[in-house]
Amino acid sequence: MTRIKPYALLLLPILFFSSCLKDKCTQTYTIYRPVYKARQEVYADIKSKPARAITSPGKITLFGSYIFLNEINKGIHVIDNSNPSQPKNLSFIEMPGNVDLAVKGNRLYADLYNDLITLDITNPTQVSVAKITTKVFPHRMYTSGFVADTNLVIVDWNTKDTSVEIGCSGTPMFGWFDRSAMLLSSFASGGTNTATVGINGSMARFALKNEYLYTVSTTDLKVFGLQNPDAPQQLNTVQLGWGIETIFPFKDHLFIGSNTGMFIYSLQNPSAPVKKGAFAHVLACDPVIADDTHAYVTLRSGNNCRAVINQLDVLDIANLQSPSLLKTYQLTNPHGLSKDGNLLFVCDGKDGLKVYDASSPTDLKLIKQFKGFEAYDVIAWNGNALVVTKTALLQFDYSNTNNIQQRSSIAIQK
Repeated sequence: MTRIKPYALLLLPILFFSSCLKDKCTQTYTIYRPVYKARQEVYADIKSKPARAITSPGKITLFGSYIFLNEINKGIHVIDNSNPSQPKNLSFIEMPGNVDLAVKGNRLYADLYNDLITLDITNPTQVSVAKITTKVFPHRMYTSGFVADTNLVIVDWNTKDTSVEIGCSGTPMFGWFDRSAMLLSSFASGGTNTATVGINGSMARFALKNEYLYTVSTTDLKVFGLQNPDAPQQLNTVQLGWGIETIFPFKDHLFIGSNTGMFIYSLQNPSAPVKKGAFAHVLACDPVIADDTHAYVTLRSGNNCRAVINQLDVLDIANLQSPSLLKTYQLTNPHGLSKDGNLLFVCDGKDGLKVYDASSPTDLKLIKQFKGFEAYDVIAWNGNALVVTKTALLQFDYSNTNNIQQRSSIAIQK
C-alpha cells in the first residue's frame, strides 16, 4: 500500500521575494513530502508494465535492437529500436531510485537506491527479477539531512509551496532547488562494442568488463564479480578520492572522470583495479571517453559543477602513466560525448549536438551542428547516434558523413 507520512517533511526555500512592506519580507518554500511503499511491495512490483511517457530521462544503454533509458528515480523505459527511424516505446520497468544501468547478455544490472537489482531480460518486454543484492550502495542519501524510513521505500514526492513573513533585516536563505537533484545519487559509462555487452553513454557510473561490473560513487569504485550472472558478488571497494562522476571502460583500463581530473586504473587484476595514471584539471564536471591513443574530456560549468570553464580537452595517452594535454577547444556547455572511428560527437548543452572530424585530434573540424535542443548524452554506434536531450530522445543517421540527418524523435513530456 502506498502511504504518505505527514511528519516526514523536507522544507527547502525556492525563492525570496525582496520587496518589503514596512519591516517585513516574504519568503516562499517548497515542502517535499515523501510517498512511501513497503519494501517488499516495491520489490514485487519490479516487472514489465505498459509503456509510459518519458518525462525525466537520464542514463541510456544500447543493447542490440533495444534501448534501455532511465527515467530518473522512477525506472527504465524499454524501446524497440530495430528500426531507428521508427522506434517504439514498448514497456516500462518500475524501479524507484533507479539512476544507472548496464546490460550483459540476458541480464540487466541496475540500482534501486542502495540495492543492486539483477533483471532477467531474455524477453525485454517481460522482465523478471533474478536477484536483489541489498545495501551495496550506502552512499545513496537525501539532501538536507533527510533520513528515509529503512523499512519503506520512497517512490515519489508530493510538493506544496508555502510562504512565510520574515524580517527584511534578516539574512534569508534562498535559491532555486532542482527536484531532479533530490537524491544525491552517485551513479552513469562509456561502452564496449561487443555483441553481448550493452553500450552505455559517457555519463554512466556503471561499467562492464568481461566477468565484472564496476560502479563508482562520488568517492569510491566497487567491483562485483559476475561469474554467476544471477548473483553478483561484491569483491572489492577502491577509494578514489572525492568528486567522482563517470566511468569508461576501454580495453584493460578504466577511465574515471572527476571534478578535479581524469584517473586511469589498470585491470590487470580485474578484481583489484590499481591506479596507473592521472591528469589534473581545474574544478569542473568531467565526462571522459578514450581510444587507443587519445582521451577526450569535456569540462563544463553549472550549478553542480562549480566551474566557469566550458571546453573539450584532448589528451595524449600513449603513456598511460603520464597523460598530457594536446589541445583545448572552447565550447558552450559540453556534457556527454561519443566516438565512432574518426567521428567525434559532443553534446554541447543548449548549443545542441556537434559532430567533428577527429582524424587529427589536434585539429578537430566541425562537420555538422544540430541546434534547437539541449543535449545531455550520446551513443554513436554503427552509423546511428542516440542523443538524450531535455525535450526528446533523438536519433541521427551518420552512415554518410557528408549528409548526417535526424531520423527519429521520441518526445519527452513535462
